[in-house]
Amino acid sequence: MKVAESSSKNDTIPTNLRLLLILEEIARVGVPMTPTDLNMQLGLPKATIHRLFATLEAEGFLQRDIDGRSYTAGRRLRKLSTNVLSSLRIRTARLAVLKTVAEEIGETCNIAIPDHDAMIYLDRVETKWSLRIQLPVGTQVPFYCTASGKLYLSNLPRSARDALLASLKPEARTPNTITEIADLSRALDRIREEQIGTDDEEFLDGMVAVAVPVTDSEGRLFATLAVHAPRLRMTLEQARSHVPVLREAARRLAALIETDQQPQP
Repeated sequence: MKVAESSSKNDTIPTNLRLLLILEEIARVGVPMTPTDLNMQLGLPKATIHRLFATLEAEGFLQRDIDGRSYTAGRRLRKLSTNVLSSLRIRTARLAVLKTVAEEIGETCNIAIPDHDAMIYLDRVETKWSLRIQLPVGTQVPFYCTASGKLYLSNLPRSARDALLASLKPEARTPNTITEIADLSRALDRIREEQIGTDDEEFLDGMVAVAVPVTDSEGRLFATLAVHAPRLRMTLEQARSHVPVLREAARRLAALIETDQQPQP
């Protein structure tokens, strides 16, 4: 049920559906919203909408954004979305796509999703080479110095991106890590234009990576698909040459999530 279809009159919305509609709209919009903004869709009494937001915040499903007025997905809502994406049937099909692309490229490939302050590896297929970089499923990696993280940052609305960058204190993980916010912002502009995230030994010495977005039906990034490898086996330019393969796999992953169907061979 869509909010706009269910809320022409506030008395038509069942009480036990109101919290779900708020979460659905927060997830759909993908940017922080104030109770007033969201209530333009629901049309509930002001006291009611603020009480519902307070309940969702207290229970961890929503959290206040940096401006103190708007709300975004909280820890429990993010965990819920991760659990849905990790359901057995979907994950089996997703791993089949990931295994195919990893075997074609010959290096480790992973799917990552954004959390509040880091990217989390949701799935991963390892290279068959004995020399490999160990970053298991569940690993959290920084936004500012990874291919997936920078790609995610570049796709944020400009105001949200600037607010997040203002709160960052980048640490030099390697000599190549971009630690100046102005330089990072310019790099994100280039990444946004190309829609290719890159990591040129910025997170770990000797590792390069590229990432492409996995998008929903409205073109918004909800996950990333990346390949990484030791620089001894793959230069950054060689990694970039695999972008077409990654993009085709990302398209199949997006179709899998959107339709909840097995991917076509």
